[in-house]
Amino acid sequence: MKISTKGRYGLTIMIDLAKNYGDKKPLSLKSIARDHELSEHYLEQLIPPLRNAGFVRSVRGAYGGYLLTKSPEDITAGDVIRILEGPIFIVEGIEEEEPAKKELWVRIRNAVKDVLDTTTLADMANFEDNENLHGYMFYI
Repeated sequence: MKISTKGRYGLTIMIDLAKNYGDKKPLSLKSIARDHELSEHYLEQLIPPLRNAGFVRSVRGAYGGYLLTKSPEDITAGDVIRILEGPIFIVEGIEEEEPAKKELWVRIRNAVKDVLDTTTLADMANFEDNENLHGYMFYI
């Protein structure tokens, strides 16, 4: 499975909105694009499917932007990926595969779906990269 820029940038939008959740001020796509060095025009194309799915709402005006309509705990990475990318599959034509290979593809697909469906926007918004805290120690 390859997740395109639609899915990756869509998650970027949703994670930023999750970080902003609780603030009553909407977040503009311009600020998200600037913060992540992405095309604002491209991000604008990703909003309609997310809005149609009921995950975001727009606020018009000079200080307008977007807000999540649900709690970040109630939206998973799988929700966002499926909305923007479509169904999750690993191999096309799995029905014609030998039983052993078919079983492998199904297990891989299920593992990917499990990770995506158990990872919420809250998980990603609150993620802390602790790898840097355990840096290398050099002795001279």
